[in-house]
Amino acid sequence: MASKFEKYQKRRLISSYFSVVLSIGLVLFLVGLLGLLVLNSKKVTDHFKEQITLTIFLKDSAKEVETTQLSKKLKLSEAVKNVTYVSKEEAAEIHSKDIGEDFVAFLGTNPLQNSMDVHLNADFVSETKIDDFVNDITSKNFVDEVVYDKPLIGLLNDNIKKISVWVLAICGVFTLIAVLLINNSIRLTIYAKRFTIKTMQMVGATKSFIRKPFIFLNLKLGVIGGILALAGMAVVLFYLNKTFIDLELLKDQLTIGLLFIGVFLLGLLITLISTYFAAQRFLGLQTDELYY
Repeated sequence: MASKFEKYQKRRLISSYFSVVLSIGLVLFLVGLLGLLVLNSKKVTDHFKEQITLTIFLKDSAKEVETTQLSKKLKLSEAVKNVTYVSKEEAAEIHSKDIGEDFVAFLGTNPLQNSMDVHLNADFVSETKIDDFVNDITSKNFVDEVVYDKPLIGLLNDNIKKISVWVLAICGVFTLIAVLLINNSIRLTIYAKRFTIKTMQMVGATKSFIRKPFIFLNLKLGVIGGILALAGMAVVLFYLNKTFIDLELLKDQLTIGLLFIGVFLLGLLITLISTYFAAQRFLGLQTDELYY
C-alpha cells in the first residue's frame, strides 16, 4: 500500500515539475517572440515604407543626356534606395499584358511616357520630406509630373505609430502574465510540500536552510524551461528569416544574442523571486493554517 502511495506521490511530483517547466518555457517563449517583434519592428516598418513607389514621368521632349543626369543624381542621393528607368515601349508592353490586348496597335500610337520608378529609403518616407523631394524633381523643365500615393504615406505613418504603442502595451501585459503564471506554478509545487516545511521548522531548521533546496530545484526547472523557450525562439527566428529574406532578421546577431540572454535571465529572475516569496509565505503559516 505504501508503495502505491509513494508511486502516486512521485507521479504527482513529476507532474508538478513538468507544469513548472512548461509554464516557464511557454511564457518565456511568448515574451521572447514579442521581444523579437519589438527589435525588428523598425525593419518591418522600413520594409513597408520602402515599397512605396514614386513614378517620375518625363516629357517627350526630354533629351537623353538630361534623363541620364537625373538618373545619376537620384542614384547618388541619400534619400533614394533604387531607381528603375522604364521606357514608354516597356511601359506599353507591361500595360498590354495587364489588360490582355495590344492597345498600341488599336490606337495606332503609344500615349505613354518614359518614366523612372523611385523607391526612397525609409527615413525619407514622410509627407514633408517627400514633398521637398518631389518639388526638387518637378522643378526640372523636362519632368512632366511625379505621381505617388500620398494618402497611403500618411496612413502608413499613423498606423506605424499606433502599432508601436500597442506592441509596447502588449509587451507589458505579457511580462505581467509571465510573472503571475510562473509564480502560481511555483507556489503550487511548494504548497504540495507545506507539511514537510513545517516539520523541518519544528525540528529546528532555519528558514534559509529550508528555502535553499526549493530555490535550487526551481532554478534548475527554470533553466530547462528557459532552454526550451530559447530553442523555440531560434526555430521561429530561422523560419521567419528564411521566409522574409529582405528583412535580414539575423543580420544583427549581437542584439539577438542579448535578447536571448535577457529572456533566459528574466526566467531565472522571476523563478528566484517567486520561489523565495512562495517559500517565505508557507514558512510563516501556523500549523492549523496548513489545511486551508
